[in-house]
Amino acid sequence: MADIASLLQASLQPGTRKQAEQQLHQLTLQQGFLIHLLRLILDKTQDRSIRLAGGIYLKNITKLRWEEDVAPLPEQDKAAIRSELVPAMIALSDPTEKSIRAQIAESVALVAELDFPEKWSNLIDQLVISLSSTDYNVNIGVLETAHSIFRQWRPQVRSDALFTEINFVISRFMDPFLHLFRQTSTIVFSSPPSPNLGLLTQAQILLAEIFYDFTCQDLPPAIEDSHDEFFAPNVGLFHRFLTWDPPELRGDPDDVNPSLPARLKTVIFEIAELYIKLYADQLARSPAIESFVQGVWGLVGSNKLPNVANDQLVSQALRFVSSAIRSGFYKSLFSSKEIISSLVQGVVVPNVGLRDHEMEQFEDDPLEFIRLDLALPSGSGGAGSAEISTRRQAAADVLQALVGSGYQTEATEIVGLWISSGLQEYNTNPAQNWKSKDSAVYLLTAIATETSTAKLGVTSINAQVDVVKFFSEHVFQDLQAVPGTVHPILQVDAIRFLFTFRNQLTKEQLLSVLPLLIKHLNSDNYVAYTYAAITIDRILSIKTGSQLMFSQTDVHDFAADLLGAILAKVEGAGTPEKVAENDHLMKCAMRIIITARQTLTPVYQQVLQRLVAILGVISKNPSNPNFDQYIFESISALMRFVVHGTPSTLPTFEKTLFGPFTFILQQDIDQYIPYVFQILAQMLDMHTTGVPTEYRSLLPFLLMPAPWQQKGSIPGLVKLLRAFLAHDADEMVANNQIASVLAIVQQRLIPSKVNDAWGFELLQGVMLHVPPIYLQQYYRVLLMTLLTRLQTSKTDKFVYHFSHFLLFTMAINVEGLGPNYVISTVETIQPQLWSQILTTFIIPQVPKMPHKDRKVAAVGLTRMLTESEVMLTEPAARNWPSAFTTLVKLFNEPQYLTKTSTQDEATTTGLTEIDYEEQTAGYQAAYSRLAAAESATIDPVAYVKDPKEFLGRALSRTRVGTLIAACDPGTAQPFVQGLAAEGFVIQ
Repeated sequence: MADIASLLQASLQPGTRKQAEQQLHQLTLQQGFLIHLLRLILDKTQDRSIRLAGGIYLKNITKLRWEEDVAPLPEQDKAAIRSELVPAMIALSDPTEKSIRAQIAESVALVAELDFPEKWSNLIDQLVISLSSTDYNVNIGVLETAHSIFRQWRPQVRSDALFTEINFVISRFMDPFLHLFRQTSTIVFSSPPSPNLGLLTQAQILLAEIFYDFTCQDLPPAIEDSHDEFFAPNVGLFHRFLTWDPPELRGDPDDVNPSLPARLKTVIFEIAELYIKLYADQLARSPAIESFVQGVWGLVGSNKLPNVANDQLVSQALRFVSSAIRSGFYKSLFSSKEIISSLVQGVVVPNVGLRDHEMEQFEDDPLEFIRLDLALPSGSGGAGSAEISTRRQAAADVLQALVGSGYQTEATEIVGLWISSGLQEYNTNPAQNWKSKDSAVYLLTAIATETSTAKLGVTSINAQVDVVKFFSEHVFQDLQAVPGTVHPILQVDAIRFLFTFRNQLTKEQLLSVLPLLIKHLNSDNYVAYTYAAITIDRILSIKTGSQLMFSQTDVHDFAADLLGAILAKVEGAGTPEKVAENDHLMKCAMRIIITARQTLTPVYQQVLQRLVAILGVISKNPSNPNFDQYIFESISALMRFVVHGTPSTLPTFEKTLFGPFTFILQQDIDQYIPYVFQILAQMLDMHTTGVPTEYRSLLPFLLMPAPWQQKGSIPGLVKLLRAFLAHDADEMVANNQIASVLAIVQQRLIPSKVNDAWGFELLQGVMLHVPPIYLQQYYRVLLMTLLTRLQTSKTDKFVYHFSHFLLFTMAINVEGLGPNYVISTVETIQPQLWSQILTTFIIPQVPKMPHKDRKVAAVGLTRMLTESEVMLTEPAARNWPSAFTTLVKLFNEPQYLTKTSTQDEATTTGLTEIDYEEQTAGYQAAYSRLAAAESATIDPVAYVKDPKEFLGRALSRTRVGTLIAACDPGTAQPFVQGLAAEGFVIQ
């Protein structure tokens, strides 16, 4: 344990990081490690960087390993940590310890999410006892911790468990909370100002955040009873805070960080927005919202808060106005044309214009400009969401709220005048007045948009605005202008206009502008070529119904050149970090490959070499998980389509990829390893005869414990081992490697609640491909492992997979396998055990099975009922009628019992899910799935074309008449009569 500090120090150096992390991982399992780590974090004689690294390491343990079930943390250590975390927070209450305290607060929240209140029932009492009437450093630590726990309620779906937890907290925390809120606000408003005014205001902000937490799901009685104290016009605490602006806290005008009063006002507007959405009847008790709207006018009207530091406050204030308009409860506030005009003139237009700092961002930090510019105004609400909304978007959202709430005609007319004015101003001096046109185009985009989503762009438009006409008259000229003849921001505006309204243009119109977008890919302006890539990607993603609008035929003529231009931009970026920073470019490359498909076959070798070269650069310092996802998707998709059309190209892919992949595995580049396993599985599955020796030499490594340590690798490893089983099972049997596969299942996968499903996935591969006579020696022990897990830590998911696995094993058409193989083995463990498994697990699970598994269940049950000697004789035969009734009920929805496909699954499987994958990509995710590496689902019981006919034939061959007679007549008899009518004779 004495090495912890030196190992943490070593983990901060790139050269020693990997080894130090591995040693720390081993120490983590030792009794007492967690407490030693916490004491080191609190030891102020230690170097600050080591203490902070310790705090981050503790947080990561609570995040990733707190509920680890294969190599669990000692329970004694977990209990000790729970008792020490809150005191540790208090010990770190000095302002100089803020960054370390933040890690501990996060650890408290992560542990509380899993253990509170069941295993940590005294957590809230610990927090309450720690509150101080005088020491606000301590109070801030307690409130930060409390808020980190309570804020997790905000996005959750309402449930009994959630409200049980909220009520538990409120019963203990509400009274001290309200007392501290009142005490703090009294001191804040006192005159002369307290010397600790900054500290008090930090506490007041946290108290307001917790107020939001407490009301985000329902209105607690204590807060409902105190409504006027907070919301009464002019005298309520929230209204007083909106006009509170102490000179001591104003800060430097050039500071980009919001002042403490601005942060407090932002949270208050978030609370007001929440109340509009959830508690409008409560607000109706007084003219509170009218007073808040006046507050917005007073705060942000006529651009009173132009500084960057106030962006969050202004954005949230405008979002509050949008919510008030959309609610429909305050029509009197917004119904007159004069009010709408003053709203547009005083609040919207001043916040739509580009400001100097945005111009600087455009030049100096283009990726951040793009990130902010593309974030759509949110209609979802919720505290904290103002951070992802710029002033421009929030102002545009006010217009969209007016258009969507019955004020369409008035708003369109008023904004139309501003748009015309801006365009006229631009035309008088285009070089000087380009900002006027930029604002005009932005206002048109806002007023034309009725509804939109981040994925689809604008989905419905204001019928009073002719978007296509505006594009052709005012925007198209900037799109086709020679770079340098118009301001680059106007060219970006033109590209963004296409991006925004892509769904309103026809396929022919889009095809006509694609060459112009391709031209912008060669621009020297970072934002322009990135926007062009983003727009091309989104245009190629448009669907009509379930089909993509653009096919390989549409892009045949220019796909190779387009892809070359994109890759050239990526390659030219320089350092690994710069190459990987612009994932928009890599995503566009991926989209072109997926759209072009076999069109790229003539150039596939050059494309593959360039992708591998880029991978070689970024592997020196992996820094952007989105970029990584897209480059591996690109490699996988290129191989999928080229090899599908020209199988002889597979060796070229293997020769090109084996080297880089071996390097990734040897260097243990853990961000890339999950992708490598998936693509290796994809390549191996493409072989139709034999397995090359390169794969076989890899197999011993795959069967060692080390690769299975990284959770994110497990799905890819399972896919790869399944590919080996499908193509090389005889060789694996000959080399005695099946025992190693089963050891992985039994020791690493089945005991884990996270990975047990992958264990069953691998077992399916074993049952399908390993000769049953060879497997017999392992099968009983395997079943005992599954039954032990059922006894010790049963979950609903495990029961489903266990039941499905038994039905699957009885259903598949493998010589020597079948119901007798399964059931006789179960009976050797304990006589009549099969009847218990059948009645306790399988029969209750069958009706719950997802549609994709119904056919396997039907075939498995059919074979069990008609082929098993145990099931056809006493005492197990007593359960035959209930099992048969369960089977008959499956046939009530026959559409799920036959596998049909309307598409060429070999070329489309998984690709429609790439947009989902890109949203979930990230190193913190347990598994980043490659959609392009997915193969078409194979029906494991394809030998049964019609399950009902299969059942009829099976019943005809077996004497089951007396057993059927014992079934529920209302269910079984009509079904059996139906079979008889189809010619099946059942005796």
